[in-house]
Amino acid sequence: MGHSSTTDVLVVGAGPIGLTAAAELRRRGVSCRIVDRLPAPLPFAKAVGIQPRTLEIWDRMGTVRAVLDAAVPMRGQITYVNGAEQPRIDLVLPPEVPYRFAALPQYETERILGEHLGRWGTAVERGTELVSFSQDADGVTSRLHTPSGAAEELRTRYLVGCDGAHSIVRKGLGLSFEGGAFPEEYMLADVEADWDLPHGYSLRALHLDGAGAVDDVLVCIPLLGRGRYRMSMKVPPELSTAQQAAAAADGVAHGLQGGRAPQLADIQTVLDRLSPTPTTASNIRWSSVFRISHRIVDRYGHGRVFIAGDAAHIHPPTGAQGMNTGIQDAWNLAWKLALAVEGAAHPGLLPSYDAERRPVGEEVVGRTVRHASAQGVQSDPDTLMLREAQLLVGYRGSRVVDPPGEGPGPRPGDRAPDCGGLTSPIAAAPLRLADLLREREHVLLLYGTGLDELARTARESSGGRVGTCVVLPAGTPPDAPAGPAVLPAYHDTGGEFARVYAAEQPTAFLVRPDGYLGARLSPPTPQQLAAHLATVFAPTARH
Repeated sequence: MGHSSTTDVLVVGAGPIGLTAAAELRRRGVSCRIVDRLPAPLPFAKAVGIQPRTLEIWDRMGTVRAVLDAAVPMRGQITYVNGAEQPRIDLVLPPEVPYRFAALPQYETERILGEHLGRWGTAVERGTELVSFSQDADGVTSRLHTPSGAAEELRTRYLVGCDGAHSIVRKGLGLSFEGGAFPEEYMLADVEADWDLPHGYSLRALHLDGAGAVDDVLVCIPLLGRGRYRMSMKVPPELSTAQQAAAAADGVAHGLQGGRAPQLADIQTVLDRLSPTPTTASNIRWSSVFRISHRIVDRYGHGRVFIAGDAAHIHPPTGAQGMNTGIQDAWNLAWKLALAVEGAAHPGLLPSYDAERRPVGEEVVGRTVRHASAQGVQSDPDTLMLREAQLLVGYRGSRVVDPPGEGPGPRPGDRAPDCGGLTSPIAAAPLRLADLLREREHVLLLYGTGLDELARTARESSGGRVGTCVVLPAGTPPDAPAGPAVLPAYHDTGGEFARVYAAEQPTAFLVRPDGYLGARLSPPTPQQLAAHLATVFAPTARH
């Protein structure tokens, strides 16, 4: 067996989740390898819905421009039931949310993230499969099969499994994966249709039987290209993979299935039944049969080994929650893992990955199963839209964020919302808060003047790992002292920051690398800030 030099982290699986994890680790200077058993990326538009929260993440990573070039807007959904048009659903969000809903084929997502990862000289090692692993107190030993057929033993400090529903990493940890499977099977296809539906709208056409149950369905998501859609529909009996699914080695029937792929004629047959207007399908790029299960693990890792994405949770694709949830898993884990590799993480920081993300996975699995079971989700429309956009995901109660307390505005554990109208003597146009946070780690936002001692505390309590920005209230004289000259200061000229953050007096906001508030201190004291940072950083990092 061959041996390689050690590296900090091995990431298994090069889908969107694994690529996110690897890119965020490399951006922070962590050495890592990313392997995938497939010899080449799959050219399938599997996950296509991109949530606004994911776009915020990609903005902070520095990849959002490439995504905007390749994606199409998702403006809403048109629904038909038994041929009758239903009220149109428009995807509307509050004006301070910087991004809207989008559609992007998974192969494009993987291309963009792979190119982003390449900025740090790291490429996916294709055709390399994790066979087994073992861990001890100091690291993880992984056994790999390489494209040449040789075996390799790799020693790393941590292992991250982003290897899908049939995860070798999950099985190697012995984690439970409780849940079940839906009996229905679906066809997926990437095709063109010559209808004239409104640009940026998906189509959902249902047929109800005499008892009111759905017995036929067609869902079409727009993709880049004239008349191109990712379509899903029920499978005819002759294309069923039920026997294959029942014989699955691990009992998990989820994802693309083998067997005969649907043909254009199969797609056309469904369109003839359910399309609201006569249409002809053409130019099929790919097709497959798809099965759906709903399962979640009992924990997101053990020791030095973690899992994310479909390795940890699978569920119906309702609302395009799966890939987006997995990307947030990787986003949450990467900054914590980077601090651990550096020796700068408090012992409780890595365990907070499971504590923060598993409840999110449980909620998503439960909600999408209720949707798929036609039980619905009771919520007012505005809350429902924010939840579908994944803007309500939060970590209140986490041991590494302060207690939320009471009062208006975002609290510790909540997403740090964006806002505009921040001006600078240098920038000719107003900036957004996202501009100040992009590609940065912990940032201390100081609202008010005379708070320079807090900046010093942040620096000393984190070993220089927390940056500081001052936001000056509207009406503050341009020459008012904001603190030491080295602190960047921006004027809240229109009062938008004060409104969105409900800041009426001097306040300190500690924004984590994943864009969530770790602390909100008002009025702030150095002692409070130091106490919070002591829950994140190791004592050795604070000197």
